[in-house]
Amino acid sequence: MRIGVLALQGDFVEHIAVLSQLGVNALAIRLPSQLDELAGLIIPGGESTTMSRLMEDYNLTRPIKELAYQGLPILGTCAGMVLLAKKVTNSVNGSLGIMDIEVERNAFGRQADSFETDLPIPMLGDYPFHGVFIRAPLIREVESGVEILCQLSNGAIVAAKQNNCLACSFHPELTDDSRFHEYFLNFTKEGVFAKRNY
Repeated sequence: MRIGVLALQGDFVEHIAVLSQLGVNALAIRLPSQLDELAGLIIPGGESTTMSRLMEDYNLTRPIKELAYQGLPILGTCAGMVLLAKKVTNSVNGSLGIMDIEVERNAFGRQADSFETDLPIPMLGDYPFHGVFIRAPLIREVESGVEILCQLSNGAIVAAKQNNCLACSFHPELTDDSRFHEYFLNFTKEGVFAKRNY
């Protein structure tokens, strides 16, 4: 199985390291030709405006969007979640606009306001997942068809799934816990993610 990690900017190296530890063939994606024959794609954290611009510069936006429409499983973390969103409240809309969610960039404040907390995520099991939030976005609204996977104690939505797309505000690649990546990989293996009707 080949999983691509968008490697234009951000913490793609950390995602590749987690995938490699799980025995997955992880490929750094920088060109459209590298998208062929992937079982899934991860869009990492970073700076969403920069990543969006580089995706356009390298002619990646349209082919990634087309693959998403065809059912390719995609995981977006932090900035990756912003890029997947159809609406971004305090910025330009997500460049891919795949998920029916409204996201607020840097919702928790500046870099100095970054934090860590244990998260209840039922689909990962009974014990909490340690969430690392760095200038993190959050999901303000979801439309029908979007499944909420995790909320903070104040109700803020920090992880969601819609058909073949999975998004989270936090950085699962910055912990020693690989369960979030394993959850994504299980869907790619089993073909559980459904192709969307557009």
